[in-house]
Amino acid sequence: MRSQDPGFFDSDSATHGSVIQSVAATAAQLIVEEGLEYGPAKRRALKQLGLPPRTPLPGNDEVEAQVRDYIELFCADTQPLELLALRRLAVQWMERLHMFRPYLSGAVWHGTATRRSDIYLQLFCDDSKSAEIALIDLGIAYEPRTVNGFRHEPVEALSCSVPCPELRDTVGVHLMVHDADDIRGALLKDPQGRKPRGDAAAVRALLALNEVNK
Repeated sequence: MRSQDPGFFDSDSATHGSVIQSVAATAAQLIVEEGLEYGPAKRRALKQLGLPPRTPLPGNDEVEAQVRDYIELFCADTQPLELLALRRLAVQWMERLHMFRPYLSGAVWHGTATRRSDIYLQLFCDDSKSAEIALIDLGIAYEPRTVNGFRHEPVEALSCSVPCPELRDTVGVHLMVHDADDIRGALLKDPQGRKPRGDAAAVRALLALNEVNK
């Protein structure tokens, strides 16, 4: 397990590798314990370590490795059930929005989610406003905003807070609205050779696998 209490580092004397590892470890703790996204977690980690704002940041792959380590060490008893609850909730939403060909991404898809994690669904719509209309018809309050898509292009995100009975809490659900044609590039494997997102059938398969392994 990598150190989770790196303390203060003098950037003039610490090696580049140790600084990167320490930022990744601190960011991982913030992601797991506070539900921060990777970017904000890395920037907060710099402040906590007393490092200059321009200190090189670790890549998301390095941070994810530290997240998995942290979960294994500190959350092994609780995280698997929390992940299951979030995946079940994600499937419910994917079924409600099936007409938009939803795909699950992020920590809930990759298996690093905890109760503080949000659910990210990629929607592929012929009409970008149709997802908003669907939420209105369902009586669900949402907040629209613009974020970077999986190809770093601006896309609309519809964010809402929904109850998760299994966790006895509310969970953030973010619907990223893409053009229908964008689905062609959505399934390309990431640098680690993994599928970056999965459809409802793929998520159900993960849930079924868990049942088999009980």
